[in-house]
Amino acid sequence: MPPAASLLRVHVCIPPSESLCNAGFSGGGGGGGGARFHDPAEIFAQFFGTNNPFSAFGMGGGGSDDEGAEGMPGGMPGGFRMFMGGMPGMGGGGMPGMAGGGMPGMAGMGMPGMGPAAGAGAAAAGARRRGQPVQPEPIKRQLLCTLEELFSGTTKRIKVTRKRLNSDGKTTRPDEKVLEIVVKPGWKKGTTVTFEREGDEEPGVIPADLQFIIGEKEHDRFRRDGHNLVHTVKLPLAEALCGTTLDVRTLDGRTLSVPVTEVVAPGASKTVRGEGMPVSKTPGTRGDLVIRFEVAFPRSLSEDKKRQLRALLA
Repeated sequence: MPPAASLLRVHVCIPPSESLCNAGFSGGGGGGGGARFHDPAEIFAQFFGTNNPFSAFGMGGGGSDDEGAEGMPGGMPGGFRMFMGGMPGMGGGGMPGMAGGGMPGMAGMGMPGMGPAAGAGAAAAGARRRGQPVQPEPIKRQLLCTLEELFSGTTKRIKVTRKRLNSDGKTTRPDEKVLEIVVKPGWKKGTTVTFEREGDEEPGVIPADLQFIIGEKEHDRFRRDGHNLVHTVKLPLAEALCGTTLDVRTLDGRTLSVPVTEVVAPGASKTVRGEGMPVSKTPGTRGDLVIRFEVAFPRSLSEDKKRQLRALLA
């Protein structure tokens, strides 16, 4: 019997200019457009896995998350609300002289030096004490692509080596895997592709997600500006005044003949519709090619040529 095929979940996050996204994570909330308000006890329970503040910080207490600190002598009903609201007679939810409901020197009800990272570490430690696995932050890597690859699309294959648990559930072994990323035409710098739980396996740890963030290599002829391509051309003064025809080689190998019949001033531009980058969210739609002109003036002129120019331009 052939082994069962493993399911690899991949999320693609388009930058904000393309669509709203949740940085490659599944399960993000949607809808609305307005703010959502939650019960503080619910927020505490979601962050620490319990609404019992004493058990979350290793201070005892048992029972379900809906119970008070029953491990305290005599019990202390009220759980999170009691903890956050303060004991009777405590001004502003804390003891007299306590700023913001905390002990002196405590900002935002955290111990000195505790910030978001410390709070996350406390949550992870609490999860470990309860026997719940924790997941590290995503591992992020840049994936550079040429403008040609982002114009036509391509497939990137990346070999990664990560740790995998052995059958004993304790020791690990190195394991290689080839990840395939299908780059779609029109993807922009910042587009993120996420492979869920493809990081190292360790006891009591959920493997981290691997994230590849699209980057753009510098091009010798074009600069990308959103869905448009910008091409800069330097014209001699005679061609700027009298006109010319430009041959522009595109990213897909074609040659565009662009007539320039108007007088070109320094800094002027000409737009060729529909010859820019593909729009990934709207197949069949492309941006524009913007040709910007630089005019090269002669460094010197003889007196005879000056007289001729004055006669012609007068």
